[in-house]
Amino acid sequence: MGISRGVGVVLEGVHASVAALDALTLEDSFLASAAAGVGADVDVLQRRYELRLERMELTSRLEAQLAAVKTRDAARAIEFQQAMAPPDATVQDRTYAEMSAVEEIAGVLTLSSAAAGAFVEQSRRVCSLPPVIDALAAGAISWQHARIVADETEGLTPDAAAGLVAHFFDPDAPNPARGAAPGELVPSRFRAKVRAWRERHHPETLQRRHAKSVADRRMEYTPDRDGMAWIRLYLPGDTACAIWNRTTATARGLQGPGEDRTLTQLRPDIAASLLLGAGSASEVGQVPTPRADVLVTVPIFSLLGLTDEPAMLDGLGPIPASMARRLVADGADSFYRVLVDPRDGAPLEIGRTRYRLPETIKQWIRMRDGTCTFPGCNNHSPDNDTDHLTAWEHGGTTGASNLGQLCPKHHRLKHARPWKPTPGTTNEPPGWTSPTGRHYNAEHQDHEPTHWPPGALPAKVVVPSMAAAPLPGPVLAEPVQWEQLLTQMPAWPDPPAEEPAGDNVLEPEALSATDTLWDDFYALPFLLPPDPLKGLPVASL
Repeated sequence: MGISRGVGVVLEGVHASVAALDALTLEDSFLASAAAGVGADVDVLQRRYELRLERMELTSRLEAQLAAVKTRDAARAIEFQQAMAPPDATVQDRTYAEMSAVEEIAGVLTLSSAAAGAFVEQSRRVCSLPPVIDALAAGAISWQHARIVADETEGLTPDAAAGLVAHFFDPDAPNPARGAAPGELVPSRFRAKVRAWRERHHPETLQRRHAKSVADRRMEYTPDRDGMAWIRLYLPGDTACAIWNRTTATARGLQGPGEDRTLTQLRPDIAASLLLGAGSASEVGQVPTPRADVLVTVPIFSLLGLTDEPAMLDGLGPIPASMARRLVADGADSFYRVLVDPRDGAPLEIGRTRYRLPETIKQWIRMRDGTCTFPGCNNHSPDNDTDHLTAWEHGGTTGASNLGQLCPKHHRLKHARPWKPTPGTTNEPPGWTSPTGRHYNAEHQDHEPTHWPPGALPAKVVVPSMAAAPLPGPVLAEPVQWEQLLTQMPAWPDPPAEEPAGDNVLEPEALSATDTLWDDFYALPFLLPPDPLKGLPVASL
């Protein structure tokens, strides 16, 4: 009865969406037939363009609402088939009854048996998560978004699955997701955020799951049409990420006036040359291989080996703690270590409090944004430009609130069409407003308090960034302040001076964005402070 009432509510929404579509179609027909009689203050072509956008938006909502009807019906059909089985039916009889229902669903939806079985299973999971099916029925998310939740909750305990759903769909939940709502994110970005949350809260540690998956590494070869083929590698994430970034950096180094291949074409050419024994990456194009810098965001207790909390690898997502420790201990020169605040999971600053080095700002913006900030773009940070949101010549400053990552494509579009970014903050990337006035919220990182080692926390801790609150851990005799905890950490040495002494130092704000001094400056190597962990015992990897 509850599902029937739910379908009725959804159908009311469907009728409302259809009525709104009819109204837009009538307006468009009027503009098309009476263009000459429309007032001079109405731009007919612009309005008809906007009507297409509005109809596509409504159609997308209608598709989601109809998907909710189909999802509920698929789950309910299986329930009815099971209810029709006699009480003394054997397990085999019930299995065949469900198989028969799945085949019927496959027939009416023109799906293969396997696809119909997957759809039924996903429908059951979505219907078992009320906030998700309600969001789908309201048209707030697409079926792709709902299916992602179904996929990523597989294998979780009921409590963990409910926690994942609450994090993304309940604004009143503890530490809810910030920034753009699930339905405002393209499915691939939504999956990345859901998967990152899942990795942190899975009942089995990422370290243990990774150890099992490493055994499945492989290379796959798939012939394709037009004389082409695919080569796929299934590798540990840090290795795959390093290959991708190194290949991209080398491809960028090869680009120039005499090179007509695109970045996309250069990557496979470089990989093929290296795999087939053409020589080193530098010899592929007779140019030095540029450095491919990658950020590794590591909880400090995880880096010290006190917990196994996952780290975050730029361009990939969560990685096991042992992998992050190995990257740091091995001194991988293409990885930048970024420590996070144990109190709230936010990244600690790179460099000093005054950003005298523009390269330092660039790394901070990379860490804050993760990808190109343009709506729906997945381009990862090694390929992106750090752009002034408000141009230098229009009064824009060189600070976190006026900087954002843009891929080359959207960087050009920003200057060619009136897409307007909103200001960012130290920890929040900018949003965007389209030429037609639609606003797109920024995708925010989901920072969470660090996992503390057992026995490290009292029942109540007073720290500068939050009020006293109950926290997990044994009750200690004396209250422990944040400053006391810091005394147990290694002594992080100060970085070398960021500027030479003398009167020849310029403030970045005093230079135009087009000044050739910037080219010379960015060509300088970025020197990291000495590794404070060098020589210290590292936890077992």
